[in-house]
Amino acid sequence: MNTFQSTRRFALKSLLALLTPIVLFAPQAYAETYVAGQVGMTFPQALSSGEATQHGIGDLNLSDQPLKNSLMLGAKLGHYFTKAPWVGIETGLSFANPHVKEGSLILSGPGGSATFNGLSGLSHRMVIWDVATLMFRYPGHRLQPYVGVGPALFFASLKGPDAPPGQSATAIGLNAELGARYYITRSWALLGEMQYHRARLGYTSNDDNDAADPFGFRATYSALTFSLGVSYSF
Repeated sequence: MNTFQSTRRFALKSLLALLTPIVLFAPQAYAETYVAGQVGMTFPQALSSGEATQHGIGDLNLSDQPLKNSLMLGAKLGHYFTKAPWVGIETGLSFANPHVKEGSLILSGPGGSATFNGLSGLSHRMVIWDVATLMFRYPGHRLQPYVGVGPALFFASLKGPDAPPGQSATAIGLNAELGARYYITRSWALLGEMQYHRARLGYTSNDDNDAADPFGFRATYSALTFSLGVSYSF
């Protein structure tokens, strides 16, 4: 009898020792809400397909304007559903400063072209709100690859040393992402991500501000961002 009780106690202790790390360190298997912070690098393409939108100016195209690589900081909030744990929804906010590289600007139209040399000192700030990204993941216990796509709101500002108020642009564009999350505990995970953004930005002319640059134009912004981050699930 004593031997049986000792064996049962040993079996219970062994089972408890086996289940404890699973309970403590396995990620949630069903509904899951998470927050994440990211840091990375943004590699933008040049502002392309530029065209003047200034009042009184028509049929005037702008040459492509190369942008500098930039540090990116971001945050995310997302949720995966109980009945379909591989499908989720996510929103995120990111900040970057892809400034305009020093160079020249060529304006061309039906009447010919003009070149403006020594273009420098243009500060370009980009805030992107990934409004509602539809997420798909493989809900593994540790490693969870994922993809996502959805609309994004772009808030851009452009200013030079001689026009402190600068110009601004707001547009709806595309967000697409590909990444993987690796759980180190039940709630905490490391993530690596590649993200692509694209939008057609219309920089408004500041005709009502005498101290601002009055020139308005439209151009295409696109960028690829690589980032690392930490997420917490609850």
